[in-house]
Amino acid sequence: MSALPIRVYGDPVLRMKAKQVDHGSREVAELISRMFESMHNAEGLGLAANQIGEALRVAIIDRRGTEDGTEDLVLINPEITAAWGQQVREEGCLSLPEIWVKVKRAAHIRLKYQDQTGAERTLKASDLLASALQHEIDHLNGVLIVDRISGLQRRFLSGKLNKLRELSRGNG
Repeated sequence: MSALPIRVYGDPVLRMKAKQVDHGSREVAELISRMFESMHNAEGLGLAANQIGEALRVAIIDRRGTEDGTEDLVLINPEITAAWGQQVREEGCLSLPEIWVKVKRAAHIRLKYQDQTGAERTLKASDLLASALQHEIDHLNGVLIVDRISGLQRRFLSGKLNKLRELSRGNG
């Protein structure tokens, strides 16, 4: 397996709503392996499948980078079932290199998902892990961090976003 390039802003796959997947397929296991390699190569905290060109409902989180975990988290068909509280954190994104913005999200979430074995799981998360999970699930719904900021902030970033869009066209 080898890492796949991470798609950048402007690539249409980043705007696609990802499709539900069958956890048991060999293709999904291979995808997860390649996702981890891509995420670790890019030194990221999380990655959604569409960030490497696959519009499938698979996301991963490196929990060593969060305050409450030591092992990686694989989420297949994740769905947030409850959200409460509020936090604002500065977020970056592997698909928007060198862009950092303050994003308002729920401080606590509960979600359901399947793990790599297909077992149904639930997870309650807070703080950084809650933000990371919401960020990756946004990706699976075709939503990027720049969609969660004000129009004024987006206009301020327009030069960088246009450069990323051009870069994406050149690689597509």
